[in-house]
Amino acid sequence: MAISIILGLMGGLGLFLYGMKLMSEGLEKVAGAKMRGVLEFFTRNRFMGMLVGMIFTAIVQSSSATTVMVVSFVNSGLMTLMQAAGVIMGANIGTTITSQLIAFDLAEWAPLFIMIGVIMAMFCKKQQAKRIGEVILGFGILFMGLSSMSGSMSVLKESPQIAEILGSLTNHYLAIVVGFVITAILQSSSATVGIVLLMATQGLLDIRICFFIILGCNMGSCVSALLASLGGKKDAKRAAWIHFLFNIVGSAIILLILTAALEPVTSFIMGISGSNVARQVANAHTIIKVAEVIILFPFIQWIVKLTYKIVPGSESTGAEDFELEYIGPKSVFSPATAVFDATRELERMGHMAITNLERAMNALVTLDEQDIKEVYEVEKNIDYLNEAITAYLVKLTQLSNPVDEAKSIGGLFHVANDIERIGDHAENVADAVMRRIENNIDLSKAGLSELSQMMDMVIKITTYSLDMFSNNNQEHMEEILQLEDQIDELERKLQQSHVDRLTRNECSPESGMIFSDLISGLERVADHATNIAFSLLEEPDLESGQ
Repeated sequence: MAISIILGLMGGLGLFLYGMKLMSEGLEKVAGAKMRGVLEFFTRNRFMGMLVGMIFTAIVQSSSATTVMVVSFVNSGLMTLMQAAGVIMGANIGTTITSQLIAFDLAEWAPLFIMIGVIMAMFCKKQQAKRIGEVILGFGILFMGLSSMSGSMSVLKESPQIAEILGSLTNHYLAIVVGFVITAILQSSSATVGIVLLMATQGLLDIRICFFIILGCNMGSCVSALLASLGGKKDAKRAAWIHFLFNIVGSAIILLILTAALEPVTSFIMGISGSNVARQVANAHTIIKVAEVIILFPFIQWIVKLTYKIVPGSESTGAEDFELEYIGPKSVFSPATAVFDATRELERMGHMAITNLERAMNALVTLDEQDIKEVYEVEKNIDYLNEAITAYLVKLTQLSNPVDEAKSIGGLFHVANDIERIGDHAENVADAVMRRIENNIDLSKAGLSELSQMMDMVIKITTYSLDMFSNNNQEHMEEILQLEDQIDELERKLQQSHVDRLTRNECSPESGMIFSDLISGLERVADHATNIAFSLLEEPDLESGQ
């Protein structure tokens, strides 16, 4: 009998956690990409940020997903810590919607939800409908798990030993520790509150002790965010600490209130919830979170300042050797921001390639060997980024992504290749400079002037193209197309000028060969830049440079 009860509890908990995960991920895939834009736009002030964080978390059913997205924006420099603090506070209120849903006893309807979800997920052709089917399926599995756990707990209620053990849980601090440990293990405060709600409904836990277990859940929910931010940038760590401090300080204040006025608080909760124990626990969860936000919202600035004391210093400047900034070990992975983060990393790689090309072309004139050495070192970094970003994109293709993001991932592969090829051309220029130095080859003033003219145009088109790709800024779209045509025409014109100088013996064959290779390389850079600009747009195929 004991084994069957334990197995029933374990199976029910497994179904509950899987259903919650399936529902949360499905909702995130349906709304995540759109809500990401809303999150970025409406967080200009902390009050709006709090409202958006609350609504977004209520939709995706996961404060962790919201927090991870916020950390990603902070990591990318698109959101300040002050804005992040507002969203994180809102997320703490939004996450209570799960316990409110569980308080509705929908177990008998679970099979219907499961059947509808399976039909939609398996037989609908539209990707969006499949995602909605996953949400409904997760919803049904969640309540099926609750039903299984409830059945096992009803048997536990009849055991005098179990009733005595749980009934003896009257120590408030022990209850907080229990809530903290269970939440840290399950990585979900909503799951722990759901279990507490179920146990209270079965009469295994007194409503008063549930308050303190919920406080422990609040603290335990911070563990995953703190662990995930350990390898991140300083501001990402500070964002995680904002979440931690809010929950710890807020829980400490609520603990003082409960210790001083437990019976009045209990009477108030029962008064607004009636005799429904599940609703009492769900309302307690919501009220505790709302109270924490009301108390701490005026002190957001102090909390943010405190994170600078906990995580002192600033990010190191200069080139990071063989490191990813927005994806990989230095960031927290979130499906909702994965494509966005990869775009930021490619933007960084693109600026690195453009700067390296400028450095190499400058060395062509100055013959500075230190510059040449740096070109080769940066090229190794670009190659590393190309491999790391490509591996990351491959991982994304193995996930189930919204259709629009799946198309974007395909374009990002091409962008990574085009940027890497621009980096190769910078290395080719450096090779040409080394040949000049080793063989004492002179380039005519006319040739250097023509190269400078073409280089200015190439830098312009690559800068515009990278901006168009990374920020969807189409302001210079027509100019990009015009510049590409002008560079093609200039390349033909300069090749003819080069031949004319050779026939007039104004330059050596060796210098002529270097000149010809350089202008051909610059023309191909412009082709790659144009590919980058239009990589995420529905445009006809453009000529591909080599």
